[in-house]
Amino acid sequence: MKKFVASISALLLALTLLAQGTVTTRKYRLNDFTDKVTQVVLPGNSILAGALKQEVLNQWKASAFEFCTPAEFEARKTSDQYYFLLLADSASKDNAEAGITFLTLVKGDAAASGGLGKMPEIISLPVCAAEGNSGRELLYLGALVGAVQEFALAAMESEKTAYQMDGWFNEKYAQDGKNKRIYLAITDISMQVSEKDGEKYLSDDILLCDDEEEADRMFQLGSFNTLVGFVIAPPAPNNDAWCYKILVDAEKHTLYYLRRHKISNHNGVGFLSDDLKRMAKGR
Repeated sequence: MKKFVASISALLLALTLLAQGTVTTRKYRLNDFTDKVTQVVLPGNSILAGALKQEVLNQWKASAFEFCTPAEFEARKTSDQYYFLLLADSASKDNAEAGITFLTLVKGDAAASGGLGKMPEIISLPVCAAEGNSGRELLYLGALVGAVQEFALAAMESEKTAYQMDGWFNEKYAQDGKNKRIYLAITDISMQVSEKDGEKYLSDDILLCDDEEEADRMFQLGSFNTLVGFVIAPPAPNNDAWCYKILVDAEKHTLYYLRRHKISNHNGVGFLSDDLKRMAKGR
């Protein structure tokens, strides 16, 4: 029912804007994505920037692309002749998700002079903590680059997809993720998950690893029919911070699950009981 209401709402929004003579829906904005050059912004000589460059070279096929510096981005960002793929911290995105670095795809726009937060955003995925990151993001960055490209192409074809990023990724899990084995590092499980819930939802198909290295190894091996969990949160979160949880297919490097929750005394960093329940459903 919720999916039906969301679809109708997106359609009504599009019809309303058309009636007003102002077409600004996300699907409409994206109609030239494959025809325009995507500028990939590389922030200096950081390891993460180098990894982003390599992943784009390895797999970006949706559009022509060029690499540019932050200074060149500032000079070009008001032009609608470009899309921009960049690593953006939460402060530059003008949101409250403090302490997170995102992989963001935006379209050039005259309003960009007011900051990145004023640019039409196509998709934004969490990559790592803005400071004190663990290095695991380098392993999973390729999957995130692929996810950005995959979603942008899908959003070109569907208004519903364009407005429901999380739902689109999570639908993959609903379709066949329940048929895959899942590996989660025990350090990626929230401390608020009770022993009772652990026993209830963990199984031969949802496995806890002793540490992150063991979980990451399953991903590095490209294990067949396997999803690996990864958690992104600020290193010293407060009750205004968000925690992101993802599952990535180890063989295909496809993003299957994307959820977030506000960190609090009752919901700490990591996968919650609710996440485990969702993973176990239908198994």
